[in-house]
Amino acid sequence: MSGTAGGPGREFGHGLVLGKFYPPHAGHHHLVRTAAARCRRLTVLVCASSVESIPLEDRVAWMREVHPDGHVDVVGTVDDVPVDYSDPAVWDAHMAVFRAAVPGPVDAVFTSEAYGAELGRRFGAAAVTVDADRTAHPVSGTAVRKDPVGCWPYLAGPVRAALARRVVVLGAESTGTTTLARALAGHYRARGGVWGETGWVPEYGRRHSAEKYARLRAERPGAAFGDVVWEPHEFELIARRQLAAEEAAARVGSPVLFCDTDPLATTVWYERYVGGRSAAVEAVAAGARHDLWLLTDHTGVPFEDDGLRDGEHLRAWMTGRFRAELSRRGLPHLLVTGAHRERLRAAVAAVDDLLARGWHLADPLPERG
Repeated sequence: MSGTAGGPGREFGHGLVLGKFYPPHAGHHHLVRTAAARCRRLTVLVCASSVESIPLEDRVAWMREVHPDGHVDVVGTVDDVPVDYSDPAVWDAHMAVFRAAVPGPVDAVFTSEAYGAELGRRFGAAAVTVDADRTAHPVSGTAVRKDPVGCWPYLAGPVRAALARRVVVLGAESTGTTTLARALAGHYRARGGVWGETGWVPEYGRRHSAEKYARLRAERPGAAFGDVVWEPHEFELIARRQLAAEEAAARVGSPVLFCDTDPLATTVWYERYVGGRSAAVEAVAAGARHDLWLLTDHTGVPFEDDGLRDGEHLRAWMTGRFRAELSRRGLPHLLVTGAHRERLRAAVAAVDDLLARGWHLADPLPERG
């Protein structure tokens, strides 16, 4: 196309794309990009009904993330009008919702659906059909809701991050959390297909500790790790950076992500180093979303002091505190014990059970006519 993004070289002034985007997939993004290339300004209207599982604001945010172009405006509305393409009165009710959300004139509507011609007529706009046979991207919202794993290649980063099952491996020092998280990721990667992108998120707190200790040693070469002084605000920073790394990994990974610790664990480490509880860290933990916790038992695991650990005497206390917190919060968890092979086998069985339960996204309003 001639002209720059949103410039005068495009054939339509104001274009419109609307849909449920429940959830957004590659076909939706192809439709939006096609429309954006032909319009000086494009509105994407996300229409959600109250019966659907994914909140409207999430879908709007996902579409904005994938389509950050300056001339593309993503807006949302709730549309609980029944769907009947043969009923003029139902059409009138839908149009009232659409017009309230997009009040200005529309020059072209872009759809991949049979209703596109009538939608264009009612907007007094050109009706442009894009890939009606789904040849460019053979996927649909119905297919994604039924089988997210089978449709995973068609999902963009923010949707993957929202749907990926997140499994936390946590435990006291030198109990094999990193070994287990890495092994789990390797196990699922070996399955191939969409699972080949399975990742794990390292513990940010360990990196933070190493950097903090290195700075202390630069000032006092003989300092021990026990000489490190911890400030309360550092634990909120650790929790937030752990979640940020997790979010980034979930956007490019498979339907399962393994996390070597989480903000809930950070609340316990705060208790260990500072004492009491931190409202700030608790708030970060409350905002995190995880599906299963694997707690690595300290029993039978030799303690290895790598220079960044408190000592073996604290492991039983830490294991107990983690277990108590998981139980107090009613979080699904499994204590993994025995040799590494036994732990991995038990962990895989628990994760497979989690994945087998599926996603259970509610059906949208039925379509008639």
